[in-house]
Amino acid sequence: MGAFLDLLPFADMSRLELGFWSFAVLLGMIFLRAPIGLAMLLCGFGGWYYAMNGNPVPLLAKLKSETYTTFSSYSLSIIPMFLLMGQFATLSGLSSALFKAAESFLGHRRGGVAMAAVGACAGFGAICGSSLATAATMSRVALPELRRYGYSGGFSTATLAAGGTLGILIPPSVILVIYAIITEQNIAKLFLAAFIPGILAALGYMLTISVYVRLFPKSAGTRPPVPMADRWKALGATWPVLVIFALVVGGIYLGWFTPTEGSAIGAMGTGLVALLSGSLNWPVFRESLLGTARTTAMIFFIVLGAAFYNGFLALSGVPQFMADWVLTQGFSPWLVLSIILVFYLIFGCLMDSLSMILLTVPIFFPVISAMDFGMSPEHVAIWFGILVLIVVEVGLITPPVGMNLFIINAMDRETPMTETYKAVMFFVGSDILRVIILVMFPAITLFLLPG
Repeated sequence: MGAFLDLLPFADMSRLELGFWSFAVLLGMIFLRAPIGLAMLLCGFGGWYYAMNGNPVPLLAKLKSETYTTFSSYSLSIIPMFLLMGQFATLSGLSSALFKAAESFLGHRRGGVAMAAVGACAGFGAICGSSLATAATMSRVALPELRRYGYSGGFSTATLAAGGTLGILIPPSVILVIYAIITEQNIAKLFLAAFIPGILAALGYMLTISVYVRLFPKSAGTRPPVPMADRWKALGATWPVLVIFALVVGGIYLGWFTPTEGSAIGAMGTGLVALLSGSLNWPVFRESLLGTARTTAMIFFIVLGAAFYNGFLALSGVPQFMADWVLTQGFSPWLVLSIILVFYLIFGCLMDSLSMILLTVPIFFPVISAMDFGMSPEHVAIWFGILVLIVVEVGLITPPVGMNLFIINAMDRETPMTETYKAVMFFVGSDILRVIILVMFPAITLFLLPG
């Protein structure tokens, strides 16, 4: 075995060199279309094998201990509960009620139906936690209405793709849960910190719509105003969303129950709403469970691959080396943060949000934690988490691999993707402006946090 290892290209490298070379191997596998979870798992396996000089015993022991340690985490049970909550919310008709309520108040304004779609996405995201589910669900409801009132195809699809990103920003958010587990932060505080940036995102998108329809008047039509009595009636139909959101997020923050218990209560609440609305029968319930199981399995496999790969990186010393190197260079903390965020913007165009979080946070978080931003370590961790979440969210609507763009395009084959690309760049500009504001004024993110 020793003679064989001497022939391999990485045989004479130090662990630190192995760690850096593993990035190139990982990116190569991703560009070759290998599943990200499998790519990270294989890189982690290979890295451990080389680092242990070909001794398989530590690797097999790692396989046993890492798998158990990763999936025995009580916090991970939040993920299937929030996913099931999103499945039930999709079935219960709440998406339609949210859009009708928003449309009744905003639809008669210039660009109002598009604004209503964004508002409905924000409301649905508050009980869904998934960007892709929010984009897909709201497209079924809002796209026909946008077409009915003369909205152009590219503008309509871009609006819904951007609105869908609110699903992972407005709490509860599956991505925030993953970030909290990786960085050992308080989930309730992260949810609270995401609230104001989420509202700013929705308002920013509405402002973008207002600007767009003035620059391109033919891109949007108008609809007659809705009587005030009908507006209040439509608003009243959205009460389950307000109750579930207040119960889950408010209950977690007030300490009535843990985040895991809150996710279970949210799933039960949306399930009851779906049942009472007549949308939930046995075949639908079964499909909801299977859909939740499939998505959970995908996420957990990526989590396992990331755990192995990040464990190898920790063994190689790459995160600590990078943190020490940045500190010795004397770079400004704000410059380092800006470079990291630009990195997320670029690679967010090529990778999905969950993979980006799992792959990069264990590397970048020690670097940011070692810098002095004039805040407590906890506040820095929470602020950085929200910034990362927003920038990763931008990747969902940034060409060429914005996942939300492909979902919307699959539901509207008549609109060329190039038209969606042109219109969505206005929303990307709104996102970048919001990131700049939140970087310059951390207090906006941390405003609702105690102390």
